[in-house]
Amino acid sequence: MTFLQKSNIKKTILVISDLHLGAGLIVNKRKNFLEDFHYDKELIEFIEYHGSMHYQEREVELIINGDFLDLLAVPFVPYFDDEFWSEQASLDKLKMIVNAHPGVFEALRNFLTFPNNRLVYIIGNHDAELIFESLRQYIVDQFPKEDQFKFKILLNTEDVYIPEEGVVLKHGHEYELAHHFDPITSIATDVEGKKYFIPPWGSYYVTRVINKFKESRDYINAVRPINKFMINGIIYDSLYTMRFAFANFYYFLMVRFVMIFKQNKKTLEVLELVKKEIQLFQNYEALTEEFVTGNADVHALIVGHTHDPIFREYDDGSIFINTGTWTKMYNLDFGKNFYGARLTFARVDVKEKSEEADGVVVEKFDHLDISLNEWRGKSDLPFKEFRF
Repeated sequence: MTFLQKSNIKKTILVISDLHLGAGLIVNKRKNFLEDFHYDKELIEFIEYHGSMHYQEREVELIINGDFLDLLAVPFVPYFDDEFWSEQASLDKLKMIVNAHPGVFEALRNFLTFPNNRLVYIIGNHDAELIFESLRQYIVDQFPKEDQFKFKILLNTEDVYIPEEGVVLKHGHEYELAHHFDPITSIATDVEGKKYFIPPWGSYYVTRVINKFKESRDYINAVRPINKFMINGIIYDSLYTMRFAFANFYYFLMVRFVMIFKQNKKTLEVLELVKKEIQLFQNYEALTEEFVTGNADVHALIVGHTHDPIFREYDDGSIFINTGTWTKMYNLDFGKNFYGARLTFARVDVKEKSEEADGVVVEKFDHLDISLNEWRGKSDLPFKEFRF
């Protein structure tokens, strides 16, 4: 008789990012063009599977690596026209999102009922308003008091989060000046004691440009690469694409040139700031490679933000992962051409460390099994809903 060997995995780390849960498909009896998340069922199954008794001999840490809640995509609210966003407005938006996806939060509650499970939330740029303490507390209150100690929200006051030696996480917006914000200095308080969030200019760009164009073309923020999207758009959707290009140019000109000059900065200072902003359009992977390969204490860097799932192993054995997104994407590159959502997640299995034996050299990070996976879900039905 063959017996199953006991697993030597003592901990499993799961990383998801950029799910962009919004306010639901219908808001105030109107279609919500800003809702990008349509996979509640699959996400619930994912959470239930990895939180079940199947894993209870080991610790399971589920890390939400930013942009889980899309506070920039809540429609029909006047707050985005303000220069600063009030704490009360942010809380109202958060409540709309939580109420729109009750099954997801129920699954997370059930996940934390298992004694060996942990949940970590890293704030990204689309959920940056979680720097308000009242918003963080509202999310914490979604869980029973006896389980709240197993859940933590990270403010990104530290550069990175390290769940295991050699494994480094950050959302990724930190590499782009347009989306960078400081959790402390980004909050302003008026004379009445009311608090306001001062967003980075990239957030203004989302709410004042992207959101407005999504109403007629809901794929506007989901096409990669942007240069091929513009070329195709000029050919097949000329008027709309030219309007979109002009809006981008005008916004960038006004925000990054005119406003900087009004601050009485010198021309060279302006050019240097613009040069840094152009990083937004560079190869994102190239910006992170040096961090991975140039640091002996880093075996793997796991990020999100760009929505492009990537698994790259470098010559020295170090690993770069972008966990991608759970929203629908359209890629126009022949090598990556796909349509729809790739429900990707990173998985790190931490095994018991082995000692050297029979002349076999054990490397420092040999006990880590790291992979990028795609959740396929499960269904008892021979069909699925068609979305367009």
